[in-house]
Amino acid sequence: MIAENLKQILSELPEKVRLVAVSKFHPNEAIEEAYRAGQRVFGESKVQEMTAKYESLPKDIEWHFIGHLQTNKIKYIVPYVALIHGIDSYKLLAEVDKQAAKAGKTVNCLLQLHIAREETKFGFSFDECREMLAAGEWRKLKHIRICGLMGMATNTDNDEQIRTEFCSLSSFFNEVKAKWLADAESFRELSMGMSHDYHEAIAVGSTLIRVGSKIFGERNY
Repeated sequence: MIAENLKQILSELPEKVRLVAVSKFHPNEAIEEAYRAGQRVFGESKVQEMTAKYESLPKDIEWHFIGHLQTNKIKYIVPYVALIHGIDSYKLLAEVDKQAAKAGKTVNCLLQLHIAREETKFGFSFDECREMLAAGEWRKLKHIRICGLMGMATNTDNDEQIRTEFCSLSSFFNEVKAKWLADAESFRELSMGMSHDYHEAIAVGSTLIRVGSKIFGERNY
């Protein structure tokens, strides 16, 4: 079933869009099935769970951390994480840099923007993000690479609202690139779109979609 679901989703993706299979709360067996079907990029939101999976699953898996990251947990994922999606403060970015320096690595990061109308979601406001980038302190961080932006739309059936939120992130991406990261070739990822809204996200420029239940079925929490 997982293999069929994957095949279906991948057949809908334009060339420049990559699929992050959200495997959080799903067992290794489910990931192995997706892996056998050719999927290599998986997303997790709990440090302990991701580390346990990293240690027990094939080493060519590309692990993306998509949850809310606590500063005291960064050191556990730095050695192997391919991309951190949820950088929502300068403090967190600086701590990733510090831990990456200790590990002798450069870690790829996305800045998370709060675009939804729900208070429960994390992220910079557009103005907070502008302020941080304009301040320029981040330019001194040599062990992180800002590769793009991430956002989550409001969990609603209102497609118009979802589209508006994704459009706001897409145009902010263009602003950030033009003003602060024009020379950064690595700044090219726009992580938006989940199982219920990835078509809308792709339509306005998403390069990474994070799909879980549509591949693995509903989660057992």
